[in-house]
Amino acid sequence: MVGQASAWVESPLQMLCAVEAHHAGLLGPVTTVVPRAGLRALKATRAELRSLGPPGGLVLGEPRERMPRRVLAVGDAFSGRVQVRWLASWPGRVVIVDDGLATLRLLELLAAGPSRPLLRARAEPSVPRAALGLAAALRLRLSRVSVFTALDVDDKLAESVRAAGVELVRHDFAWLRAQPPSPYGPAERTVVLGTSLVRNGLVHRGRYLRWLTDLAAREPLAYYPHRREDPVDVALIGELPGVTVHDAGAPAELTLRGLRPDQRVLSLPSTAVTSLRVLLGPRGVAVEPVDVPDDWWTSRAAPALRSHLTGVPG
Repeated sequence: MVGQASAWVESPLQMLCAVEAHHAGLLGPVTTVVPRAGLRALKATRAELRSLGPPGGLVLGEPRERMPRRVLAVGDAFSGRVQVRWLASWPGRVVIVDDGLATLRLLELLAAGPSRPLLRARAEPSVPRAALGLAAALRLRLSRVSVFTALDVDDKLAESVRAAGVELVRHDFAWLRAQPPSPYGPAERTVVLGTSLVRNGLVHRGRYLRWLTDLAAREPLAYYPHRREDPVDVALIGELPGVTVHDAGAPAELTLRGLRPDQRVLSLPSTAVTSLRVLLGPRGVAVEPVDVPDDWWTSRAAPALRSHLTGVPG
């Protein structure tokens, strides 16, 4: 692609993966990454990336309330704002970067055919919203679509995605792995990544807190909250004996890249398990997924949703 490309990002992982997509040559020689305004985690991620020195040709743009008129790369293909822009601008080419589990959901829908509307796994859409998701799916069929991901995609799904005319590009955080380790890692041996499952009403708060309490009774814990965790819950976790809550505005892939081989990371189902294994595995750091016991789930977590949430390779 000749000229300058824009990437619209709405989460720290999306921002990091837009940088990796530019580094991989997927976006062209000059890319401006435009973060959505008003999100503290994006501000922290942008500052961290600037301190590292982004790859040549990449500009970390100023936060904006609205998407640029012409956007090549996005992270959230289920965003109504993104889908409306696709319909209004007739994109000839679209690059979609990782947005956590939503990326696997997107690949499944793309592989299933253009009649499947692009809607989130937990969505209970109105008729207009479902119509927008269907129109966006049909519009993507008329574009050249590339999905840029570090997630484990099984061979059958990957084959179906490519058969649907979608380019699937894998990456292993090549740019980030080439950066010096962070000198500000936690001292604790065990690091626990926070989860949004409690705030989303899918996991019982009491059982989750009891698990953390039991862990901390055995050894000190460094706790990195999920960006969507309820601040009240984070405050409660910070009061647990043996737990130190760290301010983690930037994604774990950035903040934990300096962990030592004698440390480990625990996480409930999360795409961070995959990405951190790619980044930390070569250095001997164990990244361990934690299964959600059946009695942790609430009645809001339907069996299909549980299967989707626990489908992160572990």
